[in-house]
Amino acid sequence: MSLSPNYQLEEFMRGVERPVPPLQPRPLRAIAEMLVAAWEGLLEDYEEVLRHDEEKVVNTLMESRLKSLSELNPQWSMLVASVERGKETINYDGSKLETRPDFSIYLTNRSSKLPLIVECKLLDTTDTKSKKTINLYCTKGLARFIEGQYGWYAREAFMLAYVRDNSTIADCLSPHLEQQQKEIPDSFLTQQLPHALGHSSHELALSRHGRNFPGNPGTIEVWHLWLS
Repeated sequence: MSLSPNYQLEEFMRGVERPVPPLQPRPLRAIAEMLVAAWEGLLEDYEEVLRHDEEKVVNTLMESRLKSLSELNPQWSMLVASVERGKETINYDGSKLETRPDFSIYLTNRSSKLPLIVECKLLDTTDTKSKKTINLYCTKGLARFIEGQYGWYAREAFMLAYVRDNSTIADCLSPHLEQQQKEIPDSFLTQQLPHALGHSSHELALSRHGRNFPGNPGTIEVWHLWLS
């Protein structure tokens, strides 16, 4: 039997309506609120860990707390079926079978094949050895959505920053993306620079980007939540 070059993609999307309908702002805001609640709850119990340990340590705590919140809070349990850290999945054409976004949030009103993806990065430019800079946030985080490594079927995703150096979206992320817009080509295909979204105790902003992989479903809106 001869297999098509994209047989992994075909099987992954079997039974799924395409293009996948975009999520509405209201559930995405609820996800942001859940992420904030998890972070603030963990700060009360493990502040030293959150401020100083590796990203994988923080992410493990976040996964545990998010699972608890989604199971115990009636509002979030109606929206979130489960949360998984580092769940393997395929990229846009099935040529990579073990991509591992930081969090996959499975929603009750969407196919279990199509989680909402949350990619996390530390920001700590005061530590020159760590190189946890805005460049890493973009090239090893944001770019993965643009290139079709993560969330290639969706029109929305989250970037989550653990901020340790007092950086802000306005003075760090926006200037970086604006500078990249002047490059040819723009690595991040930014169509709309981050604009602030209110009603959050932490920084929350939305940017819009083109995508450069074959068969992509169009632009993607990235919700940037910066926790400090």
